[in-house]
Amino acid sequence: MSESSSLLNRMLDKVEKVGNKLPDPAVMFFGLLIIVWVFSFLLSGIEFDAKHPLTGENVQVANLLSGEAMADFLANMVNTFMGFAPLGVVLVAMLGVGVAERSGFINVAIKLMLNVTPKVLLTPVLILIAIVSHTAVDAGYVLVIPLGGVIYYAAGRHPLAGIAAAFAGVSGGFSANFVPSAIDPLLQGFTQSAAQILDPQIQLNPLNNYFFTAASSIIVVLVGWYLTDRVIEPRLSKTPIDGDQEDMPALDDVTPRDRKAFYLGVATMVVGLIGLYFAASAENTPLADPVTGELASFSAPLMQMIVPLIFLLFILPGIVHGYVSGNFTNSQDVIGAMTKSMEGMAYYMVMAFFCALFIKAFGDSNLGILLSIKGATFLSSLQLSGGVTMVGIILLVAFINLFVGSASAKWALISPIFVPMLMQLGYSPDLTQAAYRVGDSTSNIITPLLPYFPLVVLYCQRYVKNTGIGSLVALMLPFTVSLLVIWSAFLVLYWMAGIPLGIQANYIYPAG
Repeated sequence: MSESSSLLNRMLDKVEKVGNKLPDPAVMFFGLLIIVWVFSFLLSGIEFDAKHPLTGENVQVANLLSGEAMADFLANMVNTFMGFAPLGVVLVAMLGVGVAERSGFINVAIKLMLNVTPKVLLTPVLILIAIVSHTAVDAGYVLVIPLGGVIYYAAGRHPLAGIAAAFAGVSGGFSANFVPSAIDPLLQGFTQSAAQILDPQIQLNPLNNYFFTAASSIIVVLVGWYLTDRVIEPRLSKTPIDGDQEDMPALDDVTPRDRKAFYLGVATMVVGLIGLYFAASAENTPLADPVTGELASFSAPLMQMIVPLIFLLFILPGIVHGYVSGNFTNSQDVIGAMTKSMEGMAYYMVMAFFCALFIKAFGDSNLGILLSIKGATFLSSLQLSGGVTMVGIILLVAFINLFVGSASAKWALISPIFVPMLMQLGYSPDLTQAAYRVGDSTSNIITPLLPYFPLVVLYCQRYVKNTGIGSLVALMLPFTVSLLVIWSAFLVLYWMAGIPLGIQANYIYPAG
């Protein structure tokens, strides 16, 4: 056992060493932008035998070095940066979270939670919270992951282990959740459209993977729990914590005044949540999708206001706690807390600028579309058996996910290939979608092209200053490999046992 652990540590040390030789993330994204430009120029004149599944037209790589393309790139550079979705999510949410943190509200909450949570259950509770955070779209990236480091530091454990556990739950277990979320109907819509290519009458339920994803949350928690406590944290024992002490959470006891301030802050948050509940449950509520009347729809105002709600649900109790505890004495203290939180985001904004330009260029070049279609076509041409094909889909999607991050964009491209093909072999669209979701989740946590990956690097640097891309990849690689193997095997066994993947509509899939 010790020999295998030593071998694993040596392998991860090599990954970290090689990865940390990569340039700064901002420089790396700029370098990738140059590479995309060059390849778009070299491949733009080649005719590829790859038809776009939605338009039926041949995919053509666009030359981004043409005069017209470069003029458009420069003219829209500001809009590209300002329209980079993670940027607004992070900055707006961190304004509210910064006030809650600087007021002491979050630290007191963590200390009180640690008093009632057994130390042995700290990791599974954190991962479970991270999984549930999917319900609030990307809230986990700006709330749960940094709190993972704070919680572990306050508990006397290595904060990077907490960040890794939370990251594994939020992003590595993206498709594992026992609480339905907006991603369910989004993916189901693409799956149903692809299935109707073969059977125009087929109808799929938005929760067609619900039973499987709910059961998968147990798998992710157990795998993450074991790896964090038995692999990641022992490996981090030799990594010194050298971050700025003023940014570290205080480890002192909760005073009666702090306790009173916290409860008043919680009461403020509860009142806000109750008001939101009544507003959402009212007849003809303006928070629902105006077309379907659903609250969980991506186009519903409620889903669109998740980040502003996070801002309000943290800044209001933060202000109450700050004034009652004495940490805030005037409005300047509140503004100062918001300013301080933005100072910590300066480095992320620099990285986000180059990341946004790269992602925009990669999408405009059609290189990602070409990669997805070619990979899917190759796998379908192998004509493998059902179980092997499902594993092949998982591996293919995990690989493509290293380059194309959007879950919906990838599925929109490859579902019209895989879903009808496997339906002809007797395998349900629900099963194909489940395989896709496993592959899409597992490699999120090791790709620097994930829009939130630089942000997680920043969270780690708060505690260990020299944390780089290689450090984070090495930290998360055991989660990716383990989840890829165990989760894939779980899906195949689940399917072979004939257990329903979710709530069915009018399509009954065969048992394994």
